[in-house]
Amino acid sequence: MSKLNYQIVANGDAAVSILFTAPVSEKLSRQIQWLAKFLATELAEVITDIIPAYQSLTLCYAPTKGNQQQMLDVLATVFKNDIPQDDYESQLITIPVCYDSVYAPDMEALATAKGLSRQEVIELHSNTDYLLHMLGFSPGFLYLGGLNPLLVYPRKAIPTARVPAGSVGIGGNQTGIYPQETPGGWHIIGRTPISLFNANWASPCVAQPLDKVRFKSIDSREFLALNEASV
Repeated sequence: MSKLNYQIVANGDAAVSILFTAPVSEKLSRQIQWLAKFLATELAEVITDIIPAYQSLTLCYAPTKGNQQQMLDVLATVFKNDIPQDDYESQLITIPVCYDSVYAPDMEALATAKGLSRQEVIELHSNTDYLLHMLGFSPGFLYLGGLNPLLVYPRKAIPTARVPAGSVGIGGNQTGIYPQETPGGWHIIGRTPISLFNANWASPCVAQPLDKVRFKSIDSREFLALNEASV
């Protein structure tokens, strides 16, 4: 357990955000997840949504049932004590990815910029267990930490208008997967044929924050077979 340096700021007229100064890490993510669960119970009557992120936690509340001062009073009490880490036992989720050119429009440019071969990019990307820090910006988007430093690459200056569902990308020091077709500024180096989010599932997302994710390289034939099976 440890103290956290933080700042609480208003976020619109019905939410407050807790901003943490500690660097992104598994420890911080576990503390944020613990706080999210604790406050969901402590403020159950007034909270409408809780949004954990890399270095922040946002609490949305119903103005007719609570107010900002109430949030601040509860938080002041909580932060008088050390903040534990969530003891959630991480699950290892293996996600198949096809890195073939048809599914990896940005692979060549990224490999060239990093001075690597296509195969080296694939091996570096798939030989790592990533920590799922958070979900967003669209339902089920996986924000994964632990990218090999050799693959770190800035986001695109001009986002792509339509990134296909299942696309696996690199943005800065993160890798992630687009669960739906959306615009996006990450460099796409592969695609998974499996569904990542379904509102009808008991647990809508394929993985939960604090889970570990590993990519398994597959060829086009395996991609098509798995894609057909998931329809």
